[in-house]
Amino acid sequence: MKNIKLAEDTISKLELNKLTKWIISTKILTKSKVSKKFEHIFSNWNNSKYAVFVNSGSSANLLIAQALLESKLLINKTIILPSVSWATTVAPFMQLGFKVILCDTDKENLGLDINHLKKLIKKHKPSCICLCHVLGHSNNIKDILKLVRTNKIKLIEDTCESLGSTYNKKKLGNFGLASSYSFYYGHHISTIEGGMVCTNNKSFYNLLVSIRSHGWSRDWDKNYKKKIMKQYKLNEFENLYTFYNSGFNIRSTDLNAFIGINQMKKIDRVIKTRNKNYQLYKKLLKNFWHQNDDNQFISSFAFGTIVKNRLEVYEYLKSKKIESRPIICGSIGRQPFWIKHFGKTKLANADFIHNHGIYLPNHSNLTESEIAYICNNFLKIAKPIFFDNE
Repeated sequence: MKNIKLAEDTISKLELNKLTKWIISTKILTKSKVSKKFEHIFSNWNNSKYAVFVNSGSSANLLIAQALLESKLLINKTIILPSVSWATTVAPFMQLGFKVILCDTDKENLGLDINHLKKLIKKHKPSCICLCHVLGHSNNIKDILKLVRTNKIKLIEDTCESLGSTYNKKKLGNFGLASSYSFYYGHHISTIEGGMVCTNNKSFYNLLVSIRSHGWSRDWDKNYKKKIMKQYKLNEFENLYTFYNSGFNIRSTDLNAFIGINQMKKIDRVIKTRNKNYQLYKKLLKNFWHQNDDNQFISSFAFGTIVKNRLEVYEYLKSKKIESRPIICGSIGRQPFWIKHFGKTKLANADFIHNHGIYLPNHSNLTESEIAYICNNFLKIAKPIFFDNE
Protein backbone atom coordinates (compact mmCIF):
# COMPACT_ATOMS: atom_id res chain seq x y z
CA MET A 1 0.00 0.00 0.00
CA LYS A 2 1.28 3.48 -0.89
CA ASN A 3 1.48 6.28 1.68
CA ILE A 4 -2.02 7.54 2.40
CA LYS A 5 -1.75 11.26 3.05
CA LEU A 6 -4.21 13.58 4.70
CA ALA A 7 -4.25 15.62 1.52
CA GLU A 8 -3.14 15.40 -2.06
CA ASP A 9 -2.66 18.33 -4.40
CA THR A 10 -5.75 19.02 -6.47
CA ILE A 11 -3.77 20.79 -9.21
CA SER A 12 -3.38 18.37 -12.12
CA LYS A 13 -0.63 18.20 -14.74
CA LEU A 14 -3.13 19.36 -17.34
CA GLU A 15 -3.82 22.48 -15.26
CA LEU A 16 -0.09 23.09 -14.84
CA ASN A 17 0.39 22.82 -18.59
CA LYS A 18 -2.37 25.39 -19.12
CA LEU A 19 -0.72 27.62 -16.54
CA THR A 20 2.67 27.33 -18.28
CA LYS A 21 1.22 28.39 -21.63
CA TRP A 22 -0.66 31.26 -20.01
CA ILE A 23 2.42 32.56 -18.15
CA ILE A 24 4.38 32.68 -21.40
CA SER A 25 1.62 34.51 -23.24
CA THR A 26 0.49 37.02 -20.61
CA LYS A 27 1.99 40.40 -19.77
CA ILE A 28 0.55 40.73 -16.26
CA LEU A 29 1.02 38.28 -13.39
CA THR A 30 0.09 40.44 -10.41
CA LYS A 31 -3.52 41.08 -9.35
CA SER A 32 -5.50 42.24 -12.35
CA LYS A 33 -8.37 41.10 -14.61
CA VAL A 34 -7.85 37.36 -14.01
CA SER A 35 -8.19 37.84 -10.24
CA LYS A 36 -11.41 39.76 -10.84
CA LYS A 37 -12.70 36.94 -13.05
CA PHE A 38 -11.90 34.34 -10.37
CA GLU A 39 -13.73 36.41 -7.76
CA HIS A 40 -16.77 36.62 -10.04
CA ILE A 41 -16.81 32.86 -10.75
CA PHE A 42 -16.38 32.01 -7.06
CA SER A 43 -19.05 34.40 -5.79
CA ASN A 44 -21.55 33.08 -8.34
CA TRP A 45 -20.83 29.47 -7.39
CA ASN A 46 -21.00 30.26 -3.67
CA ASN A 47 -24.20 32.31 -4.09
CA SER A 48 -22.52 35.33 -2.49
CA LYS A 49 -22.85 38.84 -3.93
CA TYR A 50 -19.18 39.75 -3.51
CA ALA A 51 -15.85 37.93 -3.24
CA VAL A 52 -12.39 39.32 -2.45
CA PHE A 53 -9.35 37.21 -3.38
CA VAL A 54 -6.41 37.34 -0.94
CA ASN A 55 -3.15 35.46 -0.40
CA SER A 56 -4.43 32.97 2.23
CA GLY A 57 -7.36 31.92 4.36
CA SER A 58 -5.50 33.37 7.34
CA SER A 59 -5.27 36.74 5.58
CA ALA A 60 -8.99 36.45 4.85
CA ASN A 61 -9.66 36.35 8.60
CA LEU A 62 -7.24 39.23 9.18
CA LEU A 63 -8.98 41.29 6.50
CA ILE A 64 -12.41 40.67 8.05
CA ALA A 65 -11.10 41.68 11.48
CA GLN A 66 -9.64 44.97 10.23
CA ALA A 67 -12.72 45.74 8.14
CA LEU A 68 -14.89 45.27 11.23
CA LEU A 69 -12.82 47.90 13.02
CA GLU A 70 -13.04 50.33 10.10
CA SER A 71 -16.74 49.69 9.49
CA LYS A 72 -18.16 51.41 12.57
CA LEU A 73 -20.61 48.53 12.82
CA LEU A 74 -19.37 47.46 16.25
CA ILE A 75 -20.58 48.98 19.52
CA ASN A 76 -17.52 47.54 21.27
CA LYS A 77 -14.45 45.44 20.45
CA THR A 78 -15.63 42.28 22.23
CA ILE A 79 -15.82 39.15 20.09
CA ILE A 80 -16.69 35.55 20.95
CA LEU A 81 -14.46 33.07 19.14
CA PRO A 82 -14.58 29.26 18.72
CA SER A 83 -12.31 27.27 21.01
CA VAL A 84 -12.02 24.44 18.47
CA SER A 85 -10.76 26.26 15.42
CA TRP A 86 -7.48 27.33 13.84
CA ALA A 87 -4.73 29.60 15.20
CA THR A 88 -5.47 32.29 12.62
CA THR A 89 -9.19 32.16 13.26
CA VAL A 90 -8.36 33.72 16.62
CA ALA A 91 -4.95 35.45 16.35
CA PRO A 92 -5.98 38.36 14.05
CA PHE A 93 -8.50 39.57 16.62
CA MET A 94 -5.89 39.37 19.37
CA GLN A 95 -3.38 41.22 17.19
CA LEU A 96 -5.84 44.01 16.39
CA GLY A 97 -6.79 44.64 20.01
CA PHE A 98 -10.19 42.98 20.28
CA LYS A 99 -11.35 41.66 23.63
CA VAL A 100 -11.43 37.97 22.74
CA ILE A 101 -13.60 35.43 24.55
CA LEU A 102 -13.46 31.69 23.83
CA CYS A 103 -16.65 29.68 23.64
CA ASP A 104 -16.66 25.96 24.41
CA THR A 105 -17.35 23.49 21.62
CA ASP A 106 -20.57 21.63 20.85
CA LYS A 107 -20.46 17.88 21.58
CA GLU A 108 -22.20 17.01 18.32
CA ASN A 109 -20.87 19.27 15.57
CA LEU A 110 -17.78 20.88 17.23
CA GLY A 111 -19.11 24.36 16.56
CA LEU A 112 -20.10 26.79 19.32
CA ASP A 113 -21.80 25.27 22.35
CA ILE A 114 -25.16 27.05 22.53
CA ASN A 115 -25.55 26.96 26.32
CA HIS A 116 -22.07 28.37 26.90
CA LEU A 117 -22.63 30.94 24.13
CA LYS A 118 -25.81 32.21 25.81
CA LYS A 119 -23.94 32.70 29.10
CA LEU A 120 -21.08 34.53 27.36
CA ILE A 121 -23.47 36.84 25.51
CA LYS A 122 -25.26 37.72 28.73
CA LYS A 123 -21.99 38.37 30.59
CA HIS A 124 -19.85 40.10 27.94
CA LYS A 125 -22.40 41.65 25.53
CA PRO A 126 -20.21 41.16 22.46
CA SER A 127 -20.50 43.06 19.20
CA CYS A 128 -19.47 40.07 17.13
CA ILE A 129 -19.44 36.27 17.09
CA CYS A 130 -17.22 34.16 14.86
CA LEU A 131 -18.17 30.63 13.82
CA CYS A 132 -15.78 27.96 12.65
CA HIS A 133 -17.47 25.23 10.63
CA VAL A 134 -15.21 22.35 11.65
CA LEU A 135 -14.18 19.72 9.06
CA GLY A 136 -17.16 20.49 6.82
CA HIS A 137 -19.86 20.53 9.52
CA SER A 138 -22.12 23.46 10.34
CA ASN A 139 -22.67 25.03 13.71
CA ASN A 140 -26.17 25.15 15.22
CA ILE A 141 -27.14 27.78 12.65
CA LYS A 142 -30.82 28.15 13.58
CA ASP A 143 -30.14 28.79 17.29
CA ILE A 144 -27.16 31.05 16.63
CA LEU A 145 -29.05 33.20 14.13
CA LYS A 146 -31.81 33.68 16.69
CA LEU A 147 -29.25 34.78 19.29
CA VAL A 148 -27.44 37.26 17.05
CA ARG A 149 -30.70 38.81 15.85
CA THR A 150 -32.11 39.14 19.35
CA ASN A 151 -28.91 40.66 20.71
CA LYS A 152 -27.96 42.71 17.59
CA ILE A 153 -24.62 40.92 17.16
CA LYS A 154 -22.62 40.75 13.95
CA LEU A 155 -21.88 37.22 12.74
CA ILE A 156 -18.85 36.10 10.73
CA GLU A 157 -17.95 32.59 9.54
CA ASP A 158 -14.62 30.82 9.12
CA THR A 159 -15.58 28.43 6.33
CA CYS A 160 -12.05 27.38 5.36
CA GLU A 161 -12.75 23.69 6.04
CA SER A 162 -16.32 23.61 4.73
CA LEU A 163 -16.32 24.87 1.16
CA GLY A 164 -19.58 23.74 -0.42
CA SER A 165 -21.34 22.42 2.70
CA THR A 166 -24.96 23.52 2.83
CA TYR A 167 -27.53 24.22 5.53
CA ASN A 168 -31.19 24.85 4.71
CA LYS A 169 -30.35 24.92 0.96
CA LYS A 170 -27.76 27.67 1.51
CA LYS A 171 -23.97 27.27 1.34
CA LEU A 172 -22.15 27.86 4.62
CA GLY A 173 -20.54 31.27 4.70
CA ASN A 174 -23.72 33.10 3.69
CA PHE A 175 -25.36 33.42 7.10
CA GLY A 176 -23.46 36.41 8.50
CA LEU A 177 -21.79 39.66 7.51
CA ALA A 178 -18.71 37.99 5.99
CA SER A 179 -16.98 34.64 5.63
CA SER A 180 -13.48 33.34 4.94
CA TYR A 181 -12.24 30.49 2.71
CA SER A 182 -8.85 28.87 2.17
CA PHE A 183 -7.31 27.56 -1.03
CA TYR A 184 -4.19 26.14 0.57
CA TYR A 185 -2.69 22.84 -0.58
CA GLY A 186 -4.94 20.03 0.58
CA HIS A 187 -8.09 22.09 0.93
CA HIS A 188 -11.08 21.44 -1.31
CA ILE A 189 -9.47 23.44 -4.10
CA SER A 190 -6.00 24.95 -4.20
CA THR A 191 -4.44 28.06 -5.73
CA ILE A 192 -1.06 27.05 -4.18
CA GLU A 193 -1.61 29.78 -1.58
CA GLY A 194 -4.78 31.81 -1.47
CA GLY A 195 -8.04 32.61 0.23
CA MET A 196 -11.31 34.48 -0.24
CA VAL A 197 -13.63 36.70 1.74
CA CYS A 198 -17.30 36.68 0.77
CA THR A 199 -20.00 39.14 1.80
CA ASN A 200 -23.44 40.26 0.68
CA ASN A 201 -22.93 43.77 2.10
CA LYS A 202 -21.75 46.29 -0.52
CA SER A 203 -20.37 48.81 1.97
CA PHE A 204 -18.39 46.10 3.73
CA TYR A 205 -17.14 44.85 0.34
CA ASN A 206 -15.79 48.32 -0.47
CA LEU A 207 -13.94 48.32 2.84
CA LEU A 208 -12.50 44.88 2.14
CA VAL A 209 -11.08 45.70 -1.28
CA SER A 210 -9.58 48.93 0.03
CA ILE A 211 -7.96 47.39 3.11
CA ARG A 212 -6.65 44.44 1.05
CA SER A 213 -4.53 46.88 -0.98
CA HIS A 214 -2.96 49.51 1.30
CA GLY A 215 -6.24 51.27 2.03
CA TRP A 216 -6.51 52.97 -1.36
CA SER A 217 -9.46 53.23 -3.76
CA ARG A 218 -8.30 51.42 -6.90
CA ASP A 219 -10.74 48.50 -6.65
CA TRP A 220 -13.80 50.64 -6.00
CA ASP A 221 -16.35 51.13 -8.77
CA LYS A 222 -16.25 54.54 -10.47
CA ASN A 223 -19.35 55.99 -8.84
CA TYR A 224 -18.33 55.05 -5.31
CA LYS A 225 -14.81 56.36 -5.92
CA LYS A 226 -16.12 59.69 -7.17
CA LYS A 227 -18.39 59.98 -4.14
CA ILE A 228 -15.51 59.46 -1.68
CA MET A 229 -13.16 61.74 -3.64
CA LYS A 230 -15.79 64.47 -3.48
CA GLN A 231 -16.21 63.90 0.26
CA TYR A 232 -12.48 64.50 0.81
CA LYS A 233 -12.23 67.21 -1.90
CA LEU A 234 -9.62 65.31 -3.91
CA ASN A 235 -8.84 65.43 -7.59
CA GLU A 236 -8.00 62.38 -9.74
CA PHE A 237 -4.24 62.89 -9.40
CA GLU A 238 -4.31 63.17 -5.61
CA ASN A 239 -6.54 60.12 -5.35
CA LEU A 240 -3.86 57.89 -6.91
CA TYR A 241 -1.88 57.90 -3.67
CA THR A 242 -4.59 58.62 -1.12
CA PHE A 243 -5.23 56.00 1.57
CA TYR A 244 -8.73 56.04 2.97
CA ASN A 245 -8.45 53.12 5.36
CA SER A 246 -5.74 51.51 7.49
CA GLY A 247 -4.74 48.76 5.09
CA PHE A 248 -2.44 45.84 4.35
CA ASN A 249 -0.99 44.37 1.20
CA ILE A 250 -2.51 40.89 1.24
CA ARG A 251 -3.39 40.62 -2.43
CA SER A 252 -2.88 37.41 -4.31
CA THR A 253 -1.85 37.31 -7.98
CA ASP A 254 -3.34 36.59 -11.38
CA LEU A 255 -1.13 33.50 -11.46
CA ASN A 256 -2.94 32.08 -8.43
CA ALA A 257 -6.28 33.24 -9.79
CA PHE A 258 -5.66 31.47 -13.11
CA ILE A 259 -5.19 28.22 -11.19
CA GLY A 260 -8.33 28.97 -9.18
CA ILE A 261 -10.47 29.44 -12.29
CA ASN A 262 -9.47 25.99 -13.53
CA GLN A 263 -10.01 24.49 -10.07
CA MET A 264 -13.58 25.79 -10.08
CA LYS A 265 -14.31 23.62 -13.11
CA LYS A 266 -14.09 20.53 -10.92
CA ILE A 267 -15.17 21.84 -7.52
CA ASP A 268 -18.57 20.10 -7.63
CA ARG A 269 -16.96 16.74 -8.37
CA VAL A 270 -14.40 17.27 -5.61
CA ILE A 271 -16.95 18.02 -2.89
CA LYS A 272 -19.25 15.18 -3.96
CA THR A 273 -16.34 12.75 -3.67
CA ARG A 274 -15.43 14.08 -0.23
CA ASN A 275 -19.04 13.64 0.88
CA LYS A 276 -19.12 10.07 -0.47
CA ASN A 277 -15.89 9.27 1.37
CA TYR A 278 -17.29 10.70 4.60
CA GLN A 279 -20.41 8.53 4.37
CA LEU A 280 -18.23 5.43 3.91
CA TYR A 281 -16.15 6.35 6.98
CA LYS A 282 -19.36 6.67 9.04
CA LYS A 283 -20.47 3.23 7.91
CA LEU A 284 -17.14 1.50 8.59
CA LEU A 285 -16.52 3.26 11.94
CA LYS A 286 -20.13 3.23 13.17
CA ASN A 287 -19.15 2.35 16.75
CA PHE A 288 -16.99 5.48 17.13
CA TRP A 289 -18.05 9.06 17.80
CA HIS A 290 -18.44 11.24 14.73
CA GLN A 291 -19.82 14.71 14.08
CA ASN A 292 -23.58 15.24 13.71
CA ASP A 293 -25.25 18.39 12.44
CA ASP A 294 -28.16 19.69 10.39
CA ASN A 295 -26.15 20.02 7.18
CA GLN A 296 -28.10 19.30 4.04
CA PHE A 297 -24.80 18.40 2.37
CA ILE A 298 -21.42 17.79 4.05
CA SER A 299 -18.38 18.82 2.03
CA SER A 300 -16.08 16.88 4.32
CA PHE A 301 -12.57 18.12 5.04
CA ALA A 302 -11.55 15.02 7.03
CA PHE A 303 -13.18 12.37 9.20
CA GLY A 304 -12.98 13.40 12.84
CA THR A 305 -13.44 11.04 15.76
CA ILE A 306 -12.26 10.56 19.38
CA VAL A 307 -10.26 7.70 20.93
CA LYS A 308 -8.88 6.79 24.34
CA ASN A 309 -5.40 5.94 23.05
CA ARG A 310 -4.71 8.69 20.53
CA LEU A 311 -0.91 8.61 20.49
CA GLU A 312 -0.92 4.82 20.16
CA VAL A 313 -3.38 5.08 17.25
CA TYR A 314 -1.29 7.77 15.56
CA GLU A 315 1.92 5.74 15.83
CA TYR A 316 0.26 2.54 14.62
CA LEU A 317 -1.35 4.24 11.62
CA LYS A 318 1.96 5.89 10.81
CA SER A 319 3.63 2.46 10.77
CA LYS A 320 1.00 1.46 8.19
CA LYS A 321 1.78 4.57 6.11
CA ILE A 322 -1.45 6.34 7.06
CA GLU A 323 -1.35 9.99 8.09
CA SER A 324 -3.52 11.37 10.90
CA ARG A 325 -3.69 14.58 12.90
CA PRO A 326 -5.32 16.07 16.02
CA ILE A 327 -8.71 17.63 15.32
CA ILE A 328 -7.30 20.96 14.16
CA CYS A 329 -6.00 22.99 17.13
CA GLY A 330 -7.75 20.98 19.80
CA SER A 331 -8.62 23.73 22.26
CA ILE A 332 -7.24 27.18 21.48
CA GLY A 333 -7.33 27.74 25.25
CA ARG A 334 -4.46 25.25 25.59
CA GLN A 335 -2.31 26.55 22.77
CA PRO A 336 0.96 28.26 23.80
CA PHE A 337 0.18 31.50 21.90
CA TRP A 338 -3.07 31.85 23.89
CA ILE A 339 -1.56 30.85 27.24
CA LYS A 340 1.18 33.52 26.86
CA HIS A 341 -1.52 36.20 26.91
CA PHE A 342 -4.38 34.78 28.97
CA GLY A 343 -3.17 31.67 30.76
CA LYS A 344 -4.68 28.23 30.22
CA THR A 345 -8.43 28.44 29.64
CA LYS A 346 -10.44 25.45 30.81
CA LEU A 347 -13.31 24.46 28.55
CA ALA A 348 -14.66 20.98 29.26
CA ASN A 349 -15.71 19.89 25.78
CA ALA A 350 -12.83 21.57 23.95
CA ASP A 351 -10.36 20.03 26.43
CA PHE A 352 -11.86 16.62 25.69
CA ILE A 353 -11.24 17.14 21.97
CA HIS A 354 -7.76 18.43 22.80
CA ASN A 355 -6.96 15.17 24.59
CA HIS A 356 -8.73 12.65 22.37
CA GLY A 357 -9.58 14.17 18.98
CA ILE A 358 -8.05 12.69 15.83
CA TYR A 359 -8.90 13.00 12.17
CA LEU A 360 -8.33 10.64 9.27
CA PRO A 361 -7.62 11.42 5.61
CA ASN A 362 -10.28 12.57 3.19
CA HIS A 363 -9.58 14.03 -0.23
CA SER A 364 -10.95 13.62 -3.72
CA ASN A 365 -8.21 11.21 -4.85
CA LEU A 366 -8.91 8.74 -2.03
CA THR A 367 -10.38 5.41 -3.15
CA GLU A 368 -12.89 3.18 -1.37
CA SER A 369 -10.24 0.47 -0.97
CA GLU A 370 -7.90 2.99 0.68
CA ILE A 371 -10.63 4.08 3.09
CA ALA A 372 -11.29 0.41 3.91
CA TYR A 373 -7.55 -0.05 4.53
CA ILE A 374 -7.49 2.99 6.84
CA CYS A 375 -10.53 1.82 8.79
CA ASN A 376 -9.35 -1.78 9.11
CA ASN A 377 -6.08 -0.64 10.64
CA PHE A 378 -7.80 1.98 12.79
CA LEU A 379 -10.13 -0.68 14.23
CA LYS A 380 -7.20 -2.93 15.14
CA ILE A 381 -5.78 -0.39 17.58
CA ALA A 382 -8.31 2.36 18.42
CA LYS A 383 -10.32 2.33 21.65
CA PRO A 384 -13.60 4.27 21.42
CA ILE A 385 -14.49 6.95 23.93
CA PHE A 386 -17.38 9.40 24.11
CA PHE A 387 -17.98 12.79 25.74
CA ASP A 388 -18.47 12.59 29.52
CA ASN A 389 -16.74 9.19 29.66
CA GLU A 390 -13.14 10.29 30.10
